[in-house]
This record gives sequence, C-alpha cells and structure tokens, in this order.
Amino acid sequence: MVARCGSRGDERAAPPKGPTTPVAVEAAKAPLAADADDLKPATKKDVAEATKAANNAWVLTCSALVLFMTAPGLAMFYGGLVRKKNVLGVMMQCIFLMAMMTVIWAVYGYSLSFGGTGAYVGNADYVAMRNVQPHWDEATKKVVVPMEGKISRMSHMLFQGMFFIITPALICGAFAERMKFSAMVLLMLLWGTLIYCPLCHWVWAKGILAYGAPNAWAGGALDFAGGTVVHISSGVSALICALLIGRRLGFGSEDMRPHNLTFTALGAAMLWVGWFGFNAGSALESNDLAASAFMATHFAAAAGGVSWAVVEWIARGKPSLLGAASGVVAGLVCITPASGYVQPMPALLIGAAAGVVCYFACSAVKSKFGYDDSLDAFGVHGVGGTLGAVLTGVFATISVNDVNNGNPVGLLEHGNALVGQIVAVGVTWVFAAVGTFILLKVVDMTIGLRVRKEQEMIGLDISQHGEEGYIFV
Repeated sequence: MVARCGSRGDERAAPPKGPTTPVAVEAAKAPLAADADDLKPATKKDVAEATKAANNAWVLTCSALVLFMTAPGLAMFYGGLVRKKNVLGVMMQCIFLMAMMTVIWAVYGYSLSFGGTGAYVGNADYVAMRNVQPHWDEATKKVVVPMEGKISRMSHMLFQGMFFIITPALICGAFAERMKFSAMVLLMLLWGTLIYCPLCHWVWAKGILAYGAPNAWAGGALDFAGGTVVHISSGVSALICALLIGRRLGFGSEDMRPHNLTFTALGAAMLWVGWFGFNAGSALESNDLAASAFMATHFAAAAGGVSWAVVEWIARGKPSLLGAASGVVAGLVCITPASGYVQPMPALLIGAAAGVVCYFACSAVKSKFGYDDSLDAFGVHGVGGTLGAVLTGVFATISVNDVNNGNPVGLLEHGNALVGQIVAVGVTWVFAAVGTFILLKVVDMTIGLRVRKEQEMIGLDISQHGEEGYIFV
C-alpha cells in the first residue's frame, strides 16, 4: 500500500539527513572552518590596504580617461575643424605630444612640478623616477612603494602626467594649419618645461599660488583640476601664438569651414566622457568628493551645450552642431577649477555662463580684433578658464570641500577666496603671455615658426609628414 503524505511510510522512505560517518562529519565541518576564518574582523591594516587599492584603481582609471581626452578625443575634435589637407597634421601633433611629453615628465617634469616644497619650482627629488618607483629596502627586507597621500606616488605621477600631455595639445588649435612641425616640437618642449612645470608647482605643490600655503600670494587659489594650470595657461599662450605667427593664407577671403563636423561631434563626446577622469579624478581618492566633482562636471557641460546653442539660435536663427559641441567643451573648461568646490545648481549656472561668454569670445571678440585663432583655443580655454577661476571664488562652499578648516570660503558664504582667484588669474595671464612670447621668439630665431607659403597651400599633411588622409565619414 502506498503511504499518504505525512504517514509513517513517508518517514521510513526518507533518506537520512546529513553525514552519518565520522569521515563525512569532518568533511562537512571543513568549509565551515574556512568560512569562519573569512569572517574574522578586519584589522586596521586590512582596511588601509583595501582603501589604498580602491583609490589606486580609481586614479589609474581616471588617468586612462584623461589620456583618452588627447587622443582620440582632442585629435578628432580638432581634426574635424581643420581643412582636409591638414587633418593628419593636427592628429600627428596630438599623438606625438602624448609620446614626447610623457618622456619629459618621466625624466624631470614631474620633479620640477611636485618635487619639494619651494615657493617657485620643484627640486630634483623625483628626477628619473627616483623616489617614485618601488625599491628594495635592505633594512626591512621589503619592497617599499612611495606614497602620495592615500595613493601610491606612481599613480599620482601618472595622473598628473596626463595633464602635462593635454595642456600643450590644446595650444595647437591656435596655430593649426601653418606652424612647422619641428617648431611645434621645440616650442612645446620649452613651454612644458618653463611654463607648465613652474605654474603647476605654484598652484598644486605649496607654491606661491597654492591655497593656504605659507608663501601664497593673497591666500592662494582654489584650482581643483586645472583652471589656471591647464586652461588659462594654454588659452593665453594660444592667443600669443596666433598673434605672432599671423593669419592663415586666405583668412577672411577663402572658405575655411571645418572639413568634417562628424569628427568634431564625436571628439566632443569623447572629451565629455574623459573629463570625468580629469575633474573627478582630481579628488585623488574614490570618495564623496569625487562623486560631487563628477556631478558638477556633468551638469556644467550640459548647461554649456544648451546655452551656447540657444544664444546661437537667437543670434543666427539656427542652432548648429558645432555650437552645441563647443558649448559642452566651454562648460567643461569653466567648471574645471570649481568642480571640487561647488554644489550642483551653481555648477549649472557656471556652465550656462560659459556657453554664453565663450560664444561671444569666439565670434564677436575674435571678429572685432581680427586675430586668427584657428580652432578657438583662446576663446574657449583662455576665456572659459578665466571665467571659471573667478566664479570658483564666488560659489565655493565648505559643504562640498572644507578647505578652510570650517571657515567660509566663497563669496556667497562671506569668504574671501575671490581675492586669491583674481590674483592667480592675473599672475597666470602675465606669466603665460610673457613666457610664451619669449619662447616663440627663440624658436623663430633658431628654426623658424611658419611653413613656407607653398607648403601651407598644399597642406601640412603632405608638406610636413609626406602622407595624405583618406576620409570615409
């Protein structure tokens, strides 16, 4: 007879539960013992190692994003804006600078920028990666990994090195289609060494413009990710380059419209994504400040794209793809110094202001003064960076970044950071303008700045590199 559910027949038919032999019992206990070991409370050392690993992973990821901004991001953005005969020349500048500036940074650039705590320039602490790379300690019989805050110094060096790459690449937009490649190489070698490295030290390594540093002028500047160091310095230098090298042949009379706005739009999108590494990575930790900078960056980019397009729509009757893309980049530039200090709504205002101001800088101002800033490096980076640095002093708040030990920071909360911002902007403008002027004169007197007339007419792709691009898009 078949037993019904719950009858003694079911109980007799059920297999025995659990291990029944001594061997089986011990085997069942083994995984439990291993799990018990895993559940032991973490020590302070365990937490520190996990935090270090997370921070290093974040900063290294951001380093890759910033490198991605130079190529393919900037290379495509600039490459689409020039005429077809010069697109490879622009891309070659970006690719070559990725390589050359890395070598300079490794040999002495990082040391000049971040070595020591002097007021004006770094020392030789990190020359040739000394005190940066891991080394064997005979006393402890262990490998020592030098630290920079809560990340390894290797990670810090790599992240900051990506800024050293993209900053001179931004300048190339001003003299596109007419500077000799050899002149560009020599100029950027000198500019990176003599302009970027000291300025970087001033702002980010307890120099004369570092916020709260003992020797800081007017209290120093708040520059979270490079408003002065990257954008004002490159934008002002770009203007000096455009003025000294002169206009392109046929400027004002020939058709010089961008050859491929598809490239430019895709490049702008890549810059937008890469900029999260640029700004959020500048927290140098995987924390709430990085999230806040990420949010401010995204909001400002969006507001910049909308405001530029709307102003252009009103002024010209139609919004353009180039305008929207330029507005996004302007918003990103403007929020760069403020990204780690402002709330999301002020970030929207900063981005919107950038779109409007940079639109007029690239149209009305350039037209009035007649200079040939080929790809608007000054109008976007010089003007946008200046506006962003000043607005940082207005909107910075301790609720995002308590850089002043609980005391007010920005103007809106009755702080005095605006004074330091204005001083830093003025110093950066003068230093970049005068320094770049001198370097351009040196290069011009030695190897010459500009290609010959016939070389410019056939284009830099062939005259400087002996190759021609095939555009399929």
